Order: sequence, then structure tokens, then C-alpha cells
Amino acid sequence: MFSGSREFSPLPSSPSSSRDSSSSSSSSSLPAAPRRSPRALQRHGSLLAQYSALLESYTEGEMRQLIAALVERYRQAMNSGGHELPLFPRAGSRRKRARARHKPCELRELEVSVSELGLGYESDETVLFRYCSGTCEAAVRSYDLSLKSMRSRRKIRKEKIRARPCCRPLAYDDDVSFLDAYNRYYTVNELSAKECGCV
Repeated sequence: MFSGSREFSPLPSSPSSSRDSSSSSSSSSLPAAPRRSPRALQRHGSLLAQYSALLESYTEGEMRQLIAALVERYRQAMNSGGHELPLFPRAGSRRKRARARHKPCELRELEVSVSELGLGYESDETVLFRYCSGTCEAAVRSYDLSLKSMRSRRKIRKEKIRARPCCRPLAYDDDVSFLDAYNRYYTVNELSAKECGCV
């Protein structure tokens, strides 16, 4: 029926493919399996070509600014959470971070034992620990913008500073008194927040 023979591109070398090729040569009566066209590779290649052309259109100064911005963003992510974040996060985690990013600075509370406070006291008594949580994007001032610019231009390098306001207590609750596990009486001041704000 067919006068000519089909030519297929060779598969990548692997033990299974070498076995298949030796078995197919011995039994020539089996028809060759149809191969899927490399459509995905062509799309991937064209995408890479587009990105290469885009990056080649940047000047050296623009490339340096882009890399500096990416490094600064990664450094801020490391400093804020202390965890190494993936360079390309999933869309779901990006949405969760966006929602968490826009929560206003507010007072929250948590019931904990005195031992869980980490102040070195052993006691089973529980206290109401109030703390400040949220973001301060709306409270960004000219100082914060200028400080961020100085850091990106490497005018300020070694100091540990934050170029954005932070949600912190503006006032503290009354002193907290308790008995420890050895019936000793202690009073701790400035333990719980009373009022929160962006500083």
C-alpha cells in the first residue's frame, strides 16, 4: 500500500528506548506508533524568544534597576517573615498575602499562660495578652519614601532600618500580677498593648 517509508525523529536516549528500538528492528511487521507534534515546545520557544527580545531592549541601567528591585523585594520578604519565600509563588498564596497585606493596624487579644509569655516565669496562671497586628500602608510618609529611595540607591547600607511604618503599641495596659509555681508574687509592666498605631 505504501511505497515510501516514514521517518521519525529519534527519541531521547534511555534504556527503555534502546530496548524498544532493538525489538522494533527485529519485528518489522509492527506498525510504528504515531508521535505527537512538539506544539508545547514551539510555544515555549516562542515565549522564550519574546522574553529574550524584551530583555535585550533594556539598557544596562534599566537592567541594574530591575535586578536591584528584585533583590530588595526578596530581602524585605526574608526580613519580614524570616522564611525563605519561593521566587515564583502560586497564585493562591499571592491572593492570601494580598488580603493579609491590607488588614488595618488594630488591637487583638489572646489568652495564654504566664509560662508561654517567654519572660522566664513558671506559672500556670493565664493572662489576657493584647497585641498589635496589621499593616500601615496608608500611613506611609515622605520620610518612608525617601528612606526607601536612599536604600535602593545604596546610600544607606549597613544600618538595619525599616523604610515603612510598623504597627506597634502606642500605650500599654495596666501592670499584670501573678503567682509563679513556687508561690512567689511578681508584677510585670508594659506587657499588654492598650492602643495600637503606625509608628
